[in-house]
Parts: sequence; structure tokens; C-alpha cells
Amino acid sequence: MNQVVWKDSYKIGVDFIDKEHQVLFSRVNKLLKLSQNEEKNEWVCREGVKYIKHHTEEHFEHEEAYMQSIQYSEYEIHKRLHDDFRFVTLPALEKELEETEYSMESIRHFLGVCIGWVVSHTQMEDQAIVGKTTSKWTNIPHDKEKDALEATIVQIAKEMFHLDAKMISGQYAGEDFGKVVCCRFLYHGAKKEKNEITFVYEERLLLKIIAGILNADYPKVDDMVLNVTRYLSRQFLEKVRKSFPAIDLLELEKESLLTHEQLVNSFQRSQPACSMLFATGGNGYFAFCVSSADSIRSKNATEINHQNAIAAINEFLVKENAENVERKKKILVVDDSDFMRTKMTQLLAAHYDMIEASSSISAIKKITINRPDLVLLDYEMPVCDGRQALEMIRSDEDIADIPVMFLTGRGDKESVRKVMALKPEGYLLKTMPEDDIKNMIDDFFARRSE
Repeated sequence: MNQVVWKDSYKIGVDFIDKEHQVLFSRVNKLLKLSQNEEKNEWVCREGVKYIKHHTEEHFEHEEAYMQSIQYSEYEIHKRLHDDFRFVTLPALEKELEETEYSMESIRHFLGVCIGWVVSHTQMEDQAIVGKTTSKWTNIPHDKEKDALEATIVQIAKEMFHLDAKMISGQYAGEDFGKVVCCRFLYHGAKKEKNEITFVYEERLLLKIIAGILNADYPKVDDMVLNVTRYLSRQFLEKVRKSFPAIDLLELEKESLLTHEQLVNSFQRSQPACSMLFATGGNGYFAFCVSSADSIRSKNATEINHQNAIAAINEFLVKENAENVERKKKILVVDDSDFMRTKMTQLLAAHYDMIEASSSISAIKKITINRPDLVLLDYEMPVCDGRQALEMIRSDEDIADIPVMFLTGRGDKESVRKVMALKPEGYLLKTMPEDDIKNMIDDFFARRSE
């Protein structure tokens, strides 16, 4: 996950608010950096949750007091956005972190949703306080309407997909919650007024749903999954429509598939009238959004009509498969020395996708989460050495076939004999010239591709 860049355009011109925003951005970036160290993930996120909860209480109070002091006309709406984040979204994310024991997936969700909310809120809603923009949430439905829609969506998700869905945000603004598929449906009424309804699914949730339909695991998102998604979304929507007569009167005009970027661009032009983010008990996230005609006219979104949808999907898949073929080989460097890990990463990063681990235990976790094409394993490490790590890898049938090369600082015959007795793919002396190390790794992959 990339760092969050503070931009001068985010400033609203109120000094203390701008400074508090910058502090938050800085803190988020620190958390992002620390979260890359897997062994500190739980600590980082516990501290991150604590900080963000404290910051929201303090910063929101300051901001709300300022809005009241200038008699800001949209104060009540803005406060509702604050309350939704601190009393609904944050507690739900915190609960997921605890229930999953701070898994990598839940950590990414926590950071992604928080970052997305902060950035979108700062550049849109906070700008409206001083008149630089207008609030995008002026059409937030009343609580009774939203509660009814939420209950309907939760019930349908249970009936159709056997998912225990729970709304964690009532103002979803395109926050990142992983790789997604977006299905959009354009409707018009008798007077040609237009509305659009968009489903945003996390890919792992789609695969979970498809696996349930097929009664077997499904490995990836392909044209079959995308077409099933469109069909299921339409079924889902028809059930929603039957519960709300006003929606039921609308006629379907177009179906489309959007990228996440296109969705965010559309939201930046005109925030949806109603937009909800749901968690599904560790299975993934989905969002349900209803927008007006303003966002439909956005040129940022590329529509795919019913007739050419299959062709567009296949074109996307061809491109994706080509990218997969050309992807860099992934190498995991395991060494307790920060210097050695950095040295190997810098040497190989231009041609390989590099991952680092500082211990054997951390290496096993990273291998299972992000399977590498080659492991460069330090032979001499404290607690659990390279020999023991190799034994753990080979004892697990799911990762046993991953090739391993030993890194060693000893080149004497006895040390080499001990290393090779374990039958690795090879060994690299840490004292070898850098060009020799790189050439040996290049040759290894060249041989495997023959």
C-alpha cells in the first residue's frame, strides 16, 4: 500500500484544522510503513486504532466547534458523517481486527478504509466548510429510510449468498477495501429521470460466492465469474426493488462494468445519494450505492452496454493474462541482517519482485500469504536456522515445491558440504561479487523456463 501524499489543495484555509489534517496524514504514513514489518503488525494496528479513535474524538470536536462558530449551514449533515465514522465504521473495523487476530487481510482493510475515508472527506466535505466546494452528501436519506434499506440488503445477502452482512459505513465514498469488481445499473423513470445503482464487490467475496454455487473452490476472477456477478447483482437488485415501490417503477436501461478508479472519479464529481459499505464476517466486503443523474453524465466512467459486455470482459482478461505472463519472478530474501536483506533487494529489485523476512517464522507466514518463485534463505539465523526453516517448508505439501537457495557467509569445504547435504537448489556466498550473484539467479530461472 502506497504512502498517502498530503497536497496543498487539501488545505481549507483554517490553520488549526489544516495542521490537524497534516498530523493525521503523517501518522497514517507512519502506520503504513510500520505495517510492512509483519512481526510488528498487531502492535502497529493496536496503536493505530487507539490513535485514530483518539484523533477522531479530538479533531472532530474542534472541527464541529468551528462549524458552529461560523454557523455552517450543513453542520448537521457533516456531524452525521463524523458520527458514522467514529461510532460505526471504526468499531466495526476494530472488531474485525480482533476477531481475525490482526490478520494481513484485516490490516489492509483497516488501513484502506481509514485512508480512503480521510482523503475523500478532507478533499470534499471539509472544503465545503469554507465554501470551496459544496457538500456531496446533501441528499443523505433519513435514518428510517436508510435503516429499511440496510435491513433489506442484509436479509437478501443472507437469503441469496448465506452471508452474515453488517453495514460498517453509511457514507461509502469509494474507500479502498481490496481488489474489486464494480457492476453498475442505469435506470430511467417515466419522465426520463435517471438513477444508477452500483454494486462493489471485493474479489475474494465473489470467489467465495461462486465456490458456494459450484460447491467447490474457484481459483480466480475470470469471464465466467464476471458474468455470474452481473446476473446475481441483477437478481439482488430485483429483490431490493420489490421492497421499495419508488425504485420498482424504474426501468433498466444499461448495465456496465467499472474499474475502481472510474468509480472513485464518478464519486468525486457527485457523491451518491445513498452509499453503504458492508462487511461479511471475514469473507470480504461489498458496497451498495445509489446515485443521481449528475454522476451518470460523468465522462470519467466508461460504459459497457449489454451487447458488448462479453467482448469487453474478454479484452480485459486477455490484457490481464498477458500481464501475468510478463510479471516479474518473486523472490523472498530471508536473513536476520537488515544490511544483507537491503543489499539483496537493491541488487535484484530491477528485474525481480522482492519480498523480505527477518526470521524463519516470518518467512513461513509470508510464503503462505504471498507465494514466491524462489527463496533465498540465510543458513545461520538465531532461534530457527536455515536448516530448520527448509525442513518446515518441505513438510508442508502446499509449499514444499518452492525452490530454496541458501545464503551463507562460509565458503570452506565443511560448511559447503553441510549446506548441500540438505539438497537445496543451490547456495550463494554472501562474499561473492554482486554480478556473480545476479547471474546465478538469472541462470536458475532461465533453466526452469526451458
